[in-house]
Amino acid sequence: MNDLAAMANWGWLVLASLLSCAGQLCQKQATRPAVSGRRGAHLGLWLGLALVSLGAGMALWLLVLQRIPVGVAYPMLSLNFVWVTLAARFIWRERVNARHALGVALIILGIFVLGSSL
Repeated sequence: MNDLAAMANWGWLVLASLLSCAGQLCQKQATRPAVSGRRGAHLGLWLGLALVSLGAGMALWLLVLQRIPVGVAYPMLSLNFVWVTLAARFIWRERVNARHALGVALIILGIFVLGSSL
């Protein structure tokens, strides 16, 4: 496999992870009170977006599994913990304590170690 194809495969993996994260964030948003007071429309919108994001992420994941060994690709999904932590911090101002931050840093380190072993 050439370098361009390998980079594209890693890009698909990151995009699948981001779509999965987006789906999780939409589910969280669906649980929050609607600003307009229209709870049903609010819930339906965010759950619909969650389904679309998670479905697209799953379709991309199947593409990734065709191109990257599952033993390498699957641990990379731990990126989801990183994306969700960062998004929750900036979107909903959720606190990230030192232990949580250390865990995220260790996940990132593990991803670099795993990614550089290829």
